[in-house]
Amino acid sequence: MSDLQHPQSRSFELVADVYERARPGYPREAIDWIADRLDLRSDRIVLDLGAGTGKLTRSLVDTGARVIAVEPGDAMRAELERAVPQAEAMRGSAEHIPLPTASVDAIAIGQAFHWFRHDVAIPELHRVLRPRSGVALIWNTRDPELPLHREIGELIAPFVPPDRPAPEDWSRQLAESELFGQLEARRFSFVHQLDANGLAERMASVSFVAAAPLEARRELDSRLRQLAERLGGLVDFPYVTAVYVSFSV
Repeated sequence: MSDLQHPQSRSFELVADVYERARPGYPREAIDWIADRLDLRSDRIVLDLGAGTGKLTRSLVDTGARVIAVEPGDAMRAELERAVPQAEAMRGSAEHIPLPTASVDAIAIGQAFHWFRHDVAIPELHRVLRPRSGVALIWNTRDPELPLHREIGELIAPFVPPDRPAPEDWSRQLAESELFGQLEARRFSFVHQLDANGLAERMASVSFVAAAPLEARRELDSRLRQLAERLGGLVDFPYVTAVYVSFSV
């Protein structure tokens, strides 16, 4: 496990291959909005921070910008290097970004900002950004009001840490830092279709599930497979993608 990782995020190293198989990318409309707001194009440099296995990285490469992907976890970064060889992968963290001051035109952060120590990380973001440049935060989230997600929520409830905040609470840290301006927010929706194995692996890729005792994980795996079979073997797994953009001041 990397000493650069948040202690509670180190369980991702145990399921890096599962994360790569089971997690979706991001909807094209969300990436297009980020690319437009951050002005991503061929002569620009974008930092993908906390890049994981490269789910966001591959979409950023498609914008034509030069992509530098920084990820602290060795197993996660190995998956990224295999999946997205076009990006420049580096070992580092949000608190210790291995780049010079004012060296990037934009920063994008997918499914990772909540793991950062914001008092240290936000000044680091500001340091490596060129003046008046932007940061995009993006999360694929489950809508707890939908019947499928209500049922899954009941199954994983024993695993969830208490007082887990929502993306709105995490993202607010950026605008409240005085180094960045007001947040712009957008929501996008998409559906990921999963079979029984895909549904079980999708939930196995959640950090707090990966960190749970083996017997509890096996029981959850069995119940998720039963749920998928009860629904016909293929499950429409809906997401709401939350995106926030803010510019340095």
